[in-house]
Amino acid sequence: MGLPALEFSDCYLDSPQFRERLKSHELELEKTNKFIKELIKDGKALIQALKNFAIEIDSTPCLNSMIYRNDIITNLSSAKRKFAESLNEFKFQCIGDAETDDEICIAKSLQEFAGVLQNLEDERTRMIENANDVLILPLERFRKEQIGAAKEAKKKYDKETEKYCTVLEKHLSLSAKKKEAQLHEADNQVDIVRQHFYEVSLEYVFKVQEVQERKMFEFVEPLLAFLQGLFTYYHHGYELAKDFNHFKTDLTISIQNTRNRFESTRSEVECLMKKMKENPHEHKSISPHTMEGYLFVQEKRSFVSTWVKYYCIYHREPKRMTLLLFDQKSGGKNVDEDSFTLKSCTRRKTDSIEKRFCFDVEAVDRPGVITMQALSEEDRRLWMEAMDGREPVYTLNRDSQNEASIDEQGLYRIVGVSSRVQKLLSLAMDPKTCADVELDSTEWEIKTITSAIKHYLRMLPAPLMTYQYQRSFIKAAKLDNPEARVAEIHSIVHRLPEKNRQMLELLMKHLAKVASHHQQNLMTVANLGVVFGPTLLRPQEETVAAIMDIKFQNIVIEILIENHERIFKDMPVSGGGQGNSQLNLPRRRSADSKAPSCSERPLTLFHTPTFSEKDKAVEKRNSVVVNSSADLPSVNCNSTVSWTRINSLPTADGDQDGLQLPKQSRPNSLPPLRKARALYACKAEHDSELSFIAGTIFENVHPSREPGWLEGTLDGKTGLIPENYVEFV
Repeated sequence: MGLPALEFSDCYLDSPQFRERLKSHELELEKTNKFIKELIKDGKALIQALKNFAIEIDSTPCLNSMIYRNDIITNLSSAKRKFAESLNEFKFQCIGDAETDDEICIAKSLQEFAGVLQNLEDERTRMIENANDVLILPLERFRKEQIGAAKEAKKKYDKETEKYCTVLEKHLSLSAKKKEAQLHEADNQVDIVRQHFYEVSLEYVFKVQEVQERKMFEFVEPLLAFLQGLFTYYHHGYELAKDFNHFKTDLTISIQNTRNRFESTRSEVECLMKKMKENPHEHKSISPHTMEGYLFVQEKRSFVSTWVKYYCIYHREPKRMTLLLFDQKSGGKNVDEDSFTLKSCTRRKTDSIEKRFCFDVEAVDRPGVITMQALSEEDRRLWMEAMDGREPVYTLNRDSQNEASIDEQGLYRIVGVSSRVQKLLSLAMDPKTCADVELDSTEWEIKTITSAIKHYLRMLPAPLMTYQYQRSFIKAAKLDNPEARVAEIHSIVHRLPEKNRQMLELLMKHLAKVASHHQQNLMTVANLGVVFGPTLLRPQEETVAAIMDIKFQNIVIEILIENHERIFKDMPVSGGGQGNSQLNLPRRRSADSKAPSCSERPLTLFHTPTFSEKDKAVEKRNSVVVNSSADLPSVNCNSTVSWTRINSLPTADGDQDGLQLPKQSRPNSLPPLRKARALYACKAEHDSELSFIAGTIFENVHPSREPGWLEGTLDGKTGLIPENYVEFV
């Protein structure tokens, strides 16, 4: 189980559970900090031992030097083994309840590094150079700049917590008999302090999660560079380096993919934080079943009356109130817990008590009246509303275009003009005008049509794949076995409402045709998953956890596109789905010939060939999240769309199925015996295939007898290359 996601909305409640989750992140950061300090210490010892060994090798041997050399070798061996043990002991903690393949690869990287170092001990020959620059300085910089910044943010957070609680207690102690102007001024001052506390809390949570995510690449990359240096300067470690190269390629790609996901996720999380800062009241979650927050309870002891701060949780259905003694200033340790069943709730008149915002409650299972003080007038109203008190309930007031459209670069990624998209939607959604819409007319650009389709799907009251099964699809994508993922998604699709499933089938069939032209339009299955995942599987609430699951939404769409014929034409196997999802099914592709796809190549780096500067700008703007592609006015999503007319748009194959448009003509065969350059990295799954990284040059490239594959030579070895992974030079 990974670290829990920290929700921004919890910053306003500041509940004990939130403090506990925040504490787990703080402990993980402290653990990482201690480990890096220990690793730096072991790394320095290893580097010094390597230097001493190199100096001794260059010196003239004699009896005394031979004895000293043995000590040097012993020290070097101990330093290497100690460094390897330190690496082997550290365990990564990711945010969320499941890890992607890239995160799993990164998490086990330290253990792989440890194994390599232990094997290198038998091949010791030369020292490494510049180890301080590639290992020590980056780790020191990460620890001081990132974790140090998180610590500074924590100090500021604790300081603001102390200040806010002190001001709040002082404010709540003001007598109600003071002048109205004084009370109003005091309220304004508390509001300013409270708002500042909320902002500091949001910034601290943002910084904690940012450091946790940065750790996944800024911490591992120096270690990877250090190991690469060892391979460079160790002649006798050549064979070991060659054996390690397979995992190194996987890890490099995983780090790059993780970094890319971090950048896109960070921007979304930062955007959500800014929105909550600007409109905090709009993002406070109010549950119809529970009410929770801090209350001061009047406790009479002997002849003295005191006010004690509790975190209270009220469940509407059983009318049960739970009081948790919790002090934010002392680090938030739970001391005592009490509960009772509510009998009644009555607002306390101002002239009957010196405190403001008070109300009285009576319990079924205890005698007497319990007087409680809310944090504000609005807070008291919400509590009384939840407990059915006497407080009133307030209501908060195309010819040439058709030939090239399917091959147009950035199809579904590049957005149309907002006004044109809105006009098309208005015409298509209106029963009086939808019959007159001619999609093959030159009036409508392909980007206008694709943007209209995305906007329609995005503006549906519920996503096409429904809120009900959204979590089920995500859980299916998190399964370890690829065949189990397909089987589980296959089962869930057939539980969708009939109309939803029919529409989904139509869309997936169309997207499969778009992906089949990815060499021209650059829209691979993975890219289409990025475009449609957040739209078809959008969550009901915008939370940090939901943002973290975007990567699994994309995987679901990729699986649907690649397996649309099997999923929609065949009924799921009886007893399939979750029950047999973890069977050890084969991961190899079937023996029948088919073109390679992104899901069969999970380690692909999504590299795009060079465009013009204008195309680069458009691609950058639309490459991560397409949900913000156009600021379009809302439309009536309940209206009937003439999908028959959209479906009748001519396709590249000459049929009338889906939303495909004719593609440009292209050569029927590939030129024989030419050079080709890799556009993406690829990991071989058979001995007959070649592994390579982006930018690799192949010799003697010619078509293979297996469809979708080429045959070429790399470093003297001839093997198969995915056709859609290379371009000829």
